[in-house]
Amino acid sequence: MSPDDERNDGRFGGSGETRTRLPEGEGGGQGVYGGARRSSRSSSRSLVTVVGVVVLLIAAIAFANRSGDDSSGGGGGDGDGKKAGAAPTAPTGEKPVDGKTSGIASGFAKSEQGVQSAASNYAVALVSADILKPARRTEIVRQVFLPNKVDELERDFAKTYSKEFLDKVGLDANGNSAPGETYVSRTVPVGTKTTAYAGNAATVQVWCTGAFGTAGQKTTNPVSNDWFTMTFKLRWSGGDWKVERYSSKDGPSPVNGDNKVSTADEIAKAVQEYGGFTYAR
Repeated sequence: MSPDDERNDGRFGGSGETRTRLPEGEGGGQGVYGGARRSSRSSSRSLVTVVGVVVLLIAAIAFANRSGDDSSGGGGGDGDGKKAGAAPTAPTGEKPVDGKTSGIASGFAKSEQGVQSAASNYAVALVSADILKPARRTEIVRQVFLPNKVDELERDFAKTYSKEFLDKVGLDANGNSAPGETYVSRTVPVGTKTTAYAGNAATVQVWCTGAFGTAGQKTTNPVSNDWFTMTFKLRWSGGDWKVERYSSKDGPSPVNGDNKVSTADEIAKAVQEYGGFTYAR
């Protein structure tokens, strides 16, 4: 995909957790050693209750162990690796990558889980404020894309993020905002889906949200929220997943909440103080 397909408004542009509550111990207001002596009938009921709780605990532990085995094995390999009954939105448990190259996570596993992790991190990089900085953009393109696509993409990006475009969003030729203003482009992957996977090639969709715009007292491009889905076609190259092409479309978008709008200073401070994440499926 050519960056010309991107939205030209400067906004081009986790994981679920299940908790099992174990049964709590039974008991009245009196301790085992205090108060009136229990009748034999009451003792029998208590014994049955205790046995029931123990059985439930054992069943819960067995279920948790079985679920853990399922999640760690799901999504890998070239075939139908998903276990029957596994929730598609559950985290798979693949170990995150250990390293970064040019500030971007690298060394993803050659698996369905690994390619989803790669797509998530690439979405964050390609829709970041850094992509508007010529020097940083070169590093991102060379890290994210297939080697035979780099030269073409560098030319296309330079054409898309022209001086006219940067002027429109209030940035100088180096992608820097005016004094007293902070340009914001933060992307957060909400979920991923593999639509094709065949060993050395995959197509992954990444559902994203984020904050985009300029935080400043006199800005005409205030920071706002956006929802969009990016589609990546990736190939295994040089021991890692690389992007061959990508595209973006709006949504799915939820109804806006009644959140109190923060000031420009609060948004700028949050961008400076809160760091991002390395994403793993």
